[in-house]
Amino acid sequence: MFATYSYIIIASLITSLISLVGAAVMVFSARRLNRLVMFLVSLSAGTLLGDSFIHLLPEAIADNARQDVVWIGIIAGILMFFILEKIIHWRHCHVQPSAHHVHPVGFMNLVGDSFHNLIDGMVIAGSFLVSTELGIVTTIAVVSHEIPQELGDFGTLLHAGFKPRKALWLNLISGAASILGAVLAIIIGQHSESFLEYIIPVTAGGFIYIATSDLIPELKKDSHIKDTLRQLLGIAVGLGFMVLLKIFNT
Repeated sequence: MFATYSYIIIASLITSLISLVGAAVMVFSARRLNRLVMFLVSLSAGTLLGDSFIHLLPEAIADNARQDVVWIGIIAGILMFFILEKIIHWRHCHVQPSAHHVHPVGFMNLVGDSFHNLIDGMVIAGSFLVSTELGIVTTIAVVSHEIPQELGDFGTLLHAGFKPRKALWLNLISGAASILGAVLAIIIGQHSESFLEYIIPVTAGGFIYIATSDLIPELKKDSHIKDTLRQLLGIAVGLGFMVLLKIFNT
């Protein structure tokens, strides 16, 4: 069991460090960064869908004697991430950001992102508690989603009025919430068998919601044929990677 806990901490630590990719905002030009982000978004969509339907749901169905637990868990995951998204977007301020006034959107983004990272840590830990293989593929799915998200979060903090260095540190602190989430999941998992029954279908529901409600609609904004082909390639790569992992782990 010690090895499993070690994997959980390492995976959550890696997820936390992904917050540092925000520095790329200051390195790439806006045009190149946008292309990179859009490809990463399409890659993330394919990875999240692949992990949900190829890994998580088959595992949940095989491990749960009661199928209603799986479907309720999926619905709960979708609703949970919908509510989280609503909380993140509940903000309003008329004062423009400046050196003397940090826009509330920056603080709201930090709070929302911290909570999101907390859930990511719990998701990763719950997956590892089921099996090492499931933990690895779920970590890959979370990381693929976190990279474009952290780029966007860093840009939001800069727009809100934070200086680049402070924004990077705040993003890193926010990312560290995934470690706390992992520890909480370990503690809960030790005292509740139902946690492991629900965490996998809830994770699948959350991943499906993120892919279909957040990522794919974002990809639909680019209608040029080259952009569309690049997006399809990214989705195919994400799905293909999840299929290969399934083949190698069986």
